[in-house]
Amino acid sequence: MADRKRKKGYWQGARKRRRMCLEIGMKGVLVTCNKNEKACIREAYNLLNEYADELHGPEITASDSGSEPEGEDIEAALAKEVAQMKNKAGKNKRRFQAMDSGANNVIFIQSQLESPDKLVHHILDDINTSKKFKTRNVLRMIPVMSACKAYLENVKKSAEEMFPKFFSVSDNPSYAIVFKTRNNGTMKRDEVIPALAGVVSEVNPACRVNLNEPDLAIVIEVIRNVCCMSVLKDYFNLKKYNIHSIVEGTKDDPKPREVKGQEPPKGDLEVENKAVHEGQGNVTVQESKVRSLPRVTLKLKIKQFTRVKVMSQCKSQRLKLKLQVKTWGINMKMGLITTSQVQRL
Repeated sequence: MADRKRKKGYWQGARKRRRMCLEIGMKGVLVTCNKNEKACIREAYNLLNEYADELHGPEITASDSGSEPEGEDIEAALAKEVAQMKNKAGKNKRRFQAMDSGANNVIFIQSQLESPDKLVHHILDDINTSKKFKTRNVLRMIPVMSACKAYLENVKKSAEEMFPKFFSVSDNPSYAIVFKTRNNGTMKRDEVIPALAGVVSEVNPACRVNLNEPDLAIVIEVIRNVCCMSVLKDYFNLKKYNIHSIVEGTKDDPKPREVKGQEPPKGDLEVENKAVHEGQGNVTVQESKVRSLPRVTLKLKIKQFTRVKVMSQCKSQRLKLKLQVKTWGINMKMGLITTSQVQRL
């Protein structure tokens, strides 16, 4: 009996420890990070809450709205308490909640906002204006406007519900389809992209594809058995919603650092008499004064010598001669042989 009770308690604890994960019908933001997921979640919370407070005001929790007036009727108070108990799960939901996405270095943050794409666009637009880093571990923030099963029929059905809002306008916006899959082998790019393009043409035949600078980007992120879909604007102008690329893309290329008082390295082998004669597979070097200089440039000189002087020879002779020249240069560098000995070789 003791073993059965212990086993039952073990499985109950396993169920309680199960993490919340990305499911069908959710909205939110996909956040990619660079290995440090805990720090990424903390930074994403701070960034999302900061800008959400600007657009929608501070978050109102259940504890903030739980105060009751003193003169309230007892029956009304009981009815309110029963309603709170029934909707307890819904009231405990926060505005942003991190969940397991099903892929490494990818975090899904569920949002109770109606349009998370506007919030993310506002964040990236502000970062693009200020050119300041506000995150260290957060790389990309991709809004998720719809999540469905990762099957072609479900994706087409979700697109038919979403696309009329964006493409049935008089502007006839151009579009591009961005497809990426993780931990899924059933969804194929060659099947999904033509299907979505067909849905767009049914909604508005005047819309054309523009892969360089589209007005709208249809972003498809498939993770395991869930397909996340969104229609985003300024996708390529905002560097594919990559925060680091937005900030670093405007900086000038770093110039090579110069050390004061240091001159550029000279050649390793300086030959005053540069006469070189090529025979039939043999190389003779006349007597010259050799100075040993840094080893790095020695290799460069040897490469130049073999490239220029042995261009017309066959491959086997060229490789053999290259090895010989390298050996001579190293021995001369170490003082083991002299140029007169090289001439006799």
